[in-house]
Amino acid sequence: MSKEILKKKKTAKVAITNDVSADLISLAEKARELNISFLQEAPIVVPDTLNIIPEDISRQNKIVAFERIEKTVKIGIMDPQNINALNILRFISEKKEFNFELYLISEEIFQKIVQQYEGGAEEAIEEAMGSLQIDTGEGQLKDDEDDIGEAGAMQSAPVTKLLSVVIRHAIDGNASDIHIEPYGAKEYRVRFRVDGVLYASLSIPKEVGRAVVSRIKILSNLKIDEKRKPQDGRFKIKEDKHTVDFRVSTLPVIDGEKVVLRLLDTGHSVIDLDSMGLMGKGKEILLRNIKEPFGVILMTGPTGSGKSTTLYACLDILNKEERNIITLEDPVEYSISGINQSQINPEIGYTFASGLRSILRQDPNVIMVGEIRDSETAELTIHAALTGHLVLSTLHTNSSIGAIPRLIDMGIEAFLLASSLRVVGAQRLVRRICHECKQEVEMSTTIMEYIRGLVETLPKEEVAKYGLNLTDGLHVYKGGGCEECGNTGYKGRIAIFEALEIDGDMKEIISQHNGSESEVQNHAEKNGMISIKQDGLLKVLLGLTTLEEVERVTEGSKSIGGEVEDD
Repeated sequence: MSKEILKKKKTAKVAITNDVSADLISLAEKARELNISFLQEAPIVVPDTLNIIPEDISRQNKIVAFERIEKTVKIGIMDPQNINALNILRFISEKKEFNFELYLISEEIFQKIVQQYEGGAEEAIEEAMGSLQIDTGEGQLKDDEDDIGEAGAMQSAPVTKLLSVVIRHAIDGNASDIHIEPYGAKEYRVRFRVDGVLYASLSIPKEVGRAVVSRIKILSNLKIDEKRKPQDGRFKIKEDKHTVDFRVSTLPVIDGEKVVLRLLDTGHSVIDLDSMGLMGKGKEILLRNIKEPFGVILMTGPTGSGKSTTLYACLDILNKEERNIITLEDPVEYSISGINQSQINPEIGYTFASGLRSILRQDPNVIMVGEIRDSETAELTIHAALTGHLVLSTLHTNSSIGAIPRLIDMGIEAFLLASSLRVVGAQRLVRRICHECKQEVEMSTTIMEYIRGLVETLPKEEVAKYGLNLTDGLHVYKGGGCEECGNTGYKGRIAIFEALEIDGDMKEIISQHNGSESEVQNHAEKNGMISIKQDGLLKVLLGLTTLEEVERVTEGSKSIGGEVEDD
């Protein structure tokens, strides 16, 4: 930027009324000290002026263009001493031959102006289409996507803006995953996974989709020209003063490449067991056993069922000064002060197995291993428990009972497993009924009798632990759909849970019957274990979720107890 652009003004153009707040007065004084102007009210900005600075760059650096007269542009800036922001303005100024006048603005004014970005996917797609040059022979993009410096970011600004729009919509919509995939011969489809369910967001032309995939690859340090085999990477962005990590996976498919981005918001605090929805006997078993000095506690379930979050909640309870807690994760999803968290890196040979060997030399009390993936990790986990450590980990099985034969199949001796295993939990996530549009609904007699029969088989003291009052009959609810929940009837998720405790009799079954699934099942039922489906149905009666949701994520069909209509 030329000296004229950033030179200090001789007089500050600050107009302060008698009723201006103390914060505004403070900002006005700061502007006066810096000899720059102060913007007191948010103006209405025309899109052409606003888009002089791309939205993602504006939000990241807290700078915004709000007025333009020919080649003179007024720029609002929250921190006039931000070197990175000034360098970006210098680059734009030299590239587009603008003269910039700086105005100090507050956070409130900045937010009001950036909200005026159209930010619509349609405009971003049109802009991206206009900027891309397609080789009609090979159909490949000519854009130089290799330059990821300031110039590269600006040259590909339309594609960057489109990706920024997609990411921001995903974050605002509390999506856990973004799917960008070829859809037919001419389009790419963008879908968000919200509360465990995929929703289509938008469709974009194929050439734009390819450019977006290339941009994601650049951000993730992946090979742009490698389209024949899957690749994995990651990148992070700062959004509203907290960091969001993205785990990226690419997959070659028939019409191009599919990309999935997993969102990991490291700024979120650890969720506790109550917030997750753990109740009754299952919660009591888990809490009782995590306070033991040694043993193995396993969480099972499919990908995305909240296993790691439950273990984090347990670690948060155990996080005391007298305990040395170390974790091995891939990746580190939550950062917890006071816990030593280590991220594995298989590319350099730092795996769960090798990391676990190193951890055992670090004098730990509690160890969390992100996942038992192979027999070596399983064996080391068991031996760590047998040598006086409490080990928490996850395993991919469909039920808590299925974890025992699975570990034996992985080569663990039955007598060692019986000696070390304390609890196996199983978990699923179901969508919560939206609190704003929750309403009672009538169910068919067949379904109500089915639920009643199941509840009556449970001990009354167990039902009481859930806070259920069944004296006035059974009641079920659903969400009617409102603006708050996007007319889905659901908002947020809650866990349904079961916990299999390894008592003396269960140890004998594991040792003598090699963990026979039928023997374990019979003993668990005899001991009154609340199954994952029973836990779910009790939460249906509490009005936390719906029968359809419980049936969706547990074994069995929706015809159990009578036909259940889809939403």
